[in-house]
Amino acid sequence: MKIGKHKVVSLTYELKLDNKQGELVQKVEKDRPFVYLFGVGGLLPLFEKNLEGKVQGDKFEFGLTSDEGYGPVSDEAIVTLEKTIFEVDGKFDEEMVQVGNYIPMQNDQGQPLNGKVVEIMEDGIVMDFNHPLAGQDLYFSGDVLEVRDASAEEIEHGHAHGPNGHQH
Repeated sequence: MKIGKHKVVSLTYELKLDNKQGELVQKVEKDRPFVYLFGVGGLLPLFEKNLEGKVQGDKFEFGLTSDEGYGPVSDEAIVTLEKTIFEVDGKFDEEMVQVGNYIPMQNDQGQPLNGKVVEIMEDGIVMDFNHPLAGQDLYFSGDVLEVRDASAEEIEHGHAHGPNGHQH
């Protein structure tokens, strides 16, 4: 069975920066494979394009430029927020707000996003909402472990269910 729309795919992979010899960023192994529903827009478009048509047992290797991946670093995604946003019960949360920490937040439409604390100033907190891999070229290599038809429920929910997929 070939990888395509509405197939559930199980993979192992390594993600490195730049190229095959680059710094290892993430490693997904057989005991906890990456399981996802193909073709529903949850992954980088060119990641999916490079896997489309592959079958169980196939190996893959490909690179994505920063523009094909998470895009360039955007200065507009670095903002200063009022310190009061980070108060809990009227007190600034010094334990949570530390330079380098990622803090789960929401944008003005209620969408979840993570921000990295860049600087703590007297009257504000500088946050970077760029994806951690923005501005980086990426290199993926791995193995296709399994390809199966998605259930009607998985298609309706927009994600894989079951072992290593989303659990309800």
